[in-house]
Amino acid sequence: MTTGGTAPAAGTGPTGRTVTTSIPARLDRLPWSRWHWSVVIGLGTVWILDGLEVTVVGNIASRLSEPGSGLPITSGQVTGIAAALYVAGACAGALFWGRLTDLWGRKKLFMITLAVYLGATALTAIAFDTWWFFLFRFLTGFGIGGEYAAINSAIDELIPAPYRGRVDLIINGSFWLGAVGGSLLSIVALNTSIFPANVGWRLTFALGAVLALVILLVRRHVPESPRWLLIHGRDEEAERIVSDIEQRVEAEKGEPLPRAEGELTIHQRKSVTFAEIARTVLSRYRRRAVLGFSLFIGQAFLYNAITFGFGAILTTFYDVPSGSTGYYFAVIALGNFLGPLLLGKLFDTVGRRVMISGTYLVSGLLLFATAWLFDRGSLSAATLTACWCAVLFVASAGASSAYLTVSEVFPMETRAMSIAFFYAIGTAAGGISGPLLFAELTGTGKVADTVLAFQIGAGLMCAAGLVAVFLAVKAERRSLEDIAQPLTATAGAQAKSRHGQSRPATA
Repeated sequence: MTTGGTAPAAGTGPTGRTVTTSIPARLDRLPWSRWHWSVVIGLGTVWILDGLEVTVVGNIASRLSEPGSGLPITSGQVTGIAAALYVAGACAGALFWGRLTDLWGRKKLFMITLAVYLGATALTAIAFDTWWFFLFRFLTGFGIGGEYAAINSAIDELIPAPYRGRVDLIINGSFWLGAVGGSLLSIVALNTSIFPANVGWRLTFALGAVLALVILLVRRHVPESPRWLLIHGRDEEAERIVSDIEQRVEAEKGEPLPRAEGELTIHQRKSVTFAEIARTVLSRYRRRAVLGFSLFIGQAFLYNAITFGFGAILTTFYDVPSGSTGYYFAVIALGNFLGPLLLGKLFDTVGRRVMISGTYLVSGLLLFATAWLFDRGSLSAATLTACWCAVLFVASAGASSAYLTVSEVFPMETRAMSIAFFYAIGTAAGGISGPLLFAELTGTGKVADTVLAFQIGAGLMCAAGLVAVFLAVKAERRSLEDIAQPLTATAGAQAKSRHGQSRPATA
């Protein structure tokens, strides 16, 4: 038996072996430690870059369309076409890189995709024509899309079950720390007394590339997922990584770790076909598939539309100068981050079903109320921002839970591809149509059209909340193998809970 609890079955060869392992249980029983913080920092900080990217583009739209910006582009093209291309790139990237994440491993892909993002955002900074700007907005999204699959897979497979929900939500919610930074950065960058009109906006993209380089250097120290290594026949490497983590945690805590309870027997294999993935996701777990689509479409429309269009609303309806919209956006971005931060623990204690459905329904109802007040003319720029802050405080926890849901309710072998698939389909439906429709409606300058945009977003959030009431999976504090048995598990084998009791996954 391999030291630590991974044993190949007798008579098996070096490939296609059947092994019994306690590695998943050993990872789940770890107490929170400095090592886990290193994972959070190394992997989670990329969402800050995503938030920086999206927010900067939304806030600089008015400046880019002004004479002297260096680009022959309109505000509608920035918030509409460029925004949609960024999201389309993210959808394509999620599917492309997601498949490779399941085949090549989490670490290789979260290094490659960040490098793609770094290069594309740096080249955006030197855009000299509209087509160049559009092309590299697409490629920037292409890199970020791959990050969603690789990072969420790695996080869920490295973080212990009792903390998985809150950590996943907070990491996905860190997007809004980047949004705060992007808002404040745009204020400085758009100040023509500091930078010329054709230079400031370029520096915002250049800074994103610099930050990506720093994250790339930090991320080198995050290991490959032992769960992925185990299934792909690299159990000795998985054992070394887990043993090293255990030694670090024991040294930090000053006491031996408790015994890990629960073993899993799997038949190792190199890859899973698309046909198997499709059968698993769309047939075996079709209720979970409906849930994933609903959550992603609702949050994608709301967030991509508002993120790209909020600055345009302020300038169109409240005459807020383009250089000042960043102050307002920083406020709602902060509310967005505080939502997952303060509500995240409840997803592990109160439970997934109550919290997912509750956050979607409450945020939808609050948005309906905001639309009503806006229609009555009862809101100023400040009070509209306050309303959106309240809506998004709740909605951001729900939106982050969409990523958590699809990353934990499908089998290990399909995890990255499942994240990519639901992100791509849901975001294509809501994230591409959202900015285009929102830009069209708010661009008319008519209050009724903007109210309609608000109501569409609110309706989709409420609909997703109702789906979650009936279909959300009780995944809190359960191991990933308990929630969804690996496809490589041998016939009759089931993942055991942290208490050693076998429980089959529910559809």
